[in-house]
Amino acid sequence: MKIVLGMGCDRGASLQTLETAIDQALAIIGESRRAVTALATIDKKNDEAALLALSAQYGWPMHFYSAMQLAKVEVPNPSEVVRRHMGTPAVAEAAAMLTANCGIEHLILEKHKYRGDDGKNATVSIVRLDNE
Repeated sequence: MKIVLGMGCDRGASLQTLETAIDQALAIIGESRRAVTALATIDKKNDEAALLALSAQYGWPMHFYSAMQLAKVEVPNPSEVVRRHMGTPAVAEAAAMLTANCGIEHLILEKHKYRGDDGKNATVSIVRLDNE
């Protein structure tokens, strides 16, 4: 199976926090990092050091979307907190679906939340690519 990871995180989250969140999410669906083909998030995170490091370290292309693009995607878990801070009701789920060019039916992990040892939160959503 090939998958896309949608990511959300607090500003300044560590690489370790993001990697742990990803590994936990992958374990839930019985996959490894080898299945990941891309990362996706909101464009407001285009300078987030840990996300950029993940992309570079694993060779995963990074896709960024505006709040307006993300807000157009129907998601199973909209959040008023996310809407208030980011201008869209969802980041991880919507970004993953946009990257995979699919709908909710391909969302195999809606929203895995993790709080790292650094006190920062990370969210991972996983979408199965349509051609798999």
